[in-house]
Amino acid sequence: MGSMTTLMKRWLLRLAAMPRHLKLLVMLVQDGATVLLSLAGAMALRLENVSCLSDTHFWWVGIPLVAVMMTGLGVAGVYRMVIRYVSFPLLPRMVAAVSVAAIALYPLARISGFFLPRSVPVIFAALCLILLCTGRLVIRAMLHRLDRERKGFVIIYGAGAAGRQLNQALLCGKEYLPVAFVDDNPGLHGVSLSDCRVFAPNDIGVLIERYGVTHVLLAVPSATLGERKAILQRLEPYPVHVQTIPGMADLVSGVARVSDFRDISIEELLGRDPVMPRADLMSADIAGQVVMVTGAAGSIGSELCRQIIDLDPRVLVLFEMSEIGLYTIEAELRGLALTASRRVEIVPILGSVRDRQLSEKVMRAYGVQTVYHAAAYKHVPIVEENVVEGLRNNVFGTEALVAAAISAGVDLFLLISTDKAVRPTNVMGASKRIAELICQNAAAQSGTTRFAMVRFGNVLGSSGSVVPRFREQIEAGGPVTVTHPDVTRYFMTIPEAASLVIQAGAMGKDGDVFLLDMGEPVRIVDLAARMIRLAGFSPYQMDGDERVANLADGAGDIGITFSGLRSGEKLYEELLIGEDAEPTEHPQIMKANEIVMPDDDLCALLDCLREACVRQDAVSIRSLLEAAPIGYCPSHRMADLVWMSRTRLGLKIVPASVDAA
Repeated sequence: MGSMTTLMKRWLLRLAAMPRHLKLLVMLVQDGATVLLSLAGAMALRLENVSCLSDTHFWWVGIPLVAVMMTGLGVAGVYRMVIRYVSFPLLPRMVAAVSVAAIALYPLARISGFFLPRSVPVIFAALCLILLCTGRLVIRAMLHRLDRERKGFVIIYGAGAAGRQLNQALLCGKEYLPVAFVDDNPGLHGVSLSDCRVFAPNDIGVLIERYGVTHVLLAVPSATLGERKAILQRLEPYPVHVQTIPGMADLVSGVARVSDFRDISIEELLGRDPVMPRADLMSADIAGQVVMVTGAAGSIGSELCRQIIDLDPRVLVLFEMSEIGLYTIEAELRGLALTASRRVEIVPILGSVRDRQLSEKVMRAYGVQTVYHAAAYKHVPIVEENVVEGLRNNVFGTEALVAAAISAGVDLFLLISTDKAVRPTNVMGASKRIAELICQNAAAQSGTTRFAMVRFGNVLGSSGSVVPRFREQIEAGGPVTVTHPDVTRYFMTIPEAASLVIQAGAMGKDGDVFLLDMGEPVRIVDLAARMIRLAGFSPYQMDGDERVANLADGAGDIGITFSGLRSGEKLYEELLIGEDAEPTEHPQIMKANEIVMPDDDLCALLDCLREACVRQDAVSIRSLLEAAPIGYCPSHRMADLVWMSRTRLGLKIVPASVDAA
């Protein structure tokens, strides 16, 4: 606090800790002394002496004047104002109370016989107003300076209504103290709002250094994802923890308060402004129909169910192998349906998609018209270690479900596939490519059921995603583990992916393979570094890999280390096998022209794989997958190809880039 003495600090702390009635008593005593001092000062300035203090009549005027002043201040509401937060509205209340007291001086002096020069009430009013206001403002300033010692300094990004509300909420709290606003609007630069000046975004670095700011709070609830992403990119280089207030919808509905700030979500780091879904495509195969979702408790399956509920199906069948997962999603959906007054029958079915008899029985019993097949084993390293079960679920589960759908007369069967099915380097991707081939062949043979597939990359927040793992590692103080410096991935939010899946299904026919526009690929090490920076820390690389730009080598708060590619993992993911993709009527959905495997060849491959699964022969399964025309190239062989191609091109080779963990 600089020049403020220890004694003054202790006095202020004791004053701040007093009960409200004791604080009011202290204020009354101070105001009474101020009134008497102002009256004596006015007389001294007029008469150029202090002889009035020895005149008994002075006290007969002064004491009643104190009572008049306190009554006026009380009626004006001054004593209901908290000194820590007094501002401009204090002045007119003070003027009114002091004016009443100055006017009352004349009759009080006449009654008591006190000699009162005509100019004294005016001088008294000026002195009293100055002393009363100054006393309160000085105490407020000292309390604020004391607060600065106990709070972290923050900058509020956004000087709109939400920013001003957040500023007031922070002033009333004990955790953070706002020192400045930052806003993109040039018309606000230089303006002061609640004693905080508004600065341009270019001044952030200077403000952080000047005040020792630890946090930046985003108060832009109406900003789009693209605008928020641009702001975060601007803040990323600074060593501050960035948090945000809830969105406008939550603030308006009362679900959240402006002071309920939270950490930046990964959607805000990587997200893009979504294209509004087309209502006709969303409801085409759902509204008033019987819909079945397999893998209903999974990341994509559960979001599909949430969006399907809002599209008014007649019946929603939840097909799930996990008992606790099925229980959880059913309870959530019933709550959503009740809240939105949706009249939809929700049917939970516990079972495996490999059970054709059960699947067909359910489809026939409820008259299922649309099937979204999201059930799959999708974690690459797990399936690499459990090849037989991966094939049984992803390949033969799809085969059984397709056969059941055709037999039950389902109108639409939509397979949710993955970018890992394109030139797969792992068993999971190979199994999903075979599942696509099964659906493509079924489309050629079935006369009534439409088949379609949707292929997309990683979704944010799904189980097994790197984002939650990175966040846990950052909270633990590091290190953050990345598999490889060059590994890149496509990302999409779960709600956006589910919405596009539903719309793609409405356009599907003849075994179409649809690709979702995943945006720009993201290098995982850059994602980790951004998450570390926005948490208020500086990242550094622990392994000294010279290919990682913008990372200090051994100097920072949280380290990034490289563990090596996991078994079956690719450096880069693809969405397209061939060279061409056709646009569709939706700007974020494309259609691929993929090769269809002859039916006899596919049946022969499935028979061989089935026999190998019965024998629990993982080695034979891998050999069959390599021999099949699906582009499967195991990760260790892909690594050899990468090594040879880079060597021929004269590029520097780092062993960690090709070794499988």
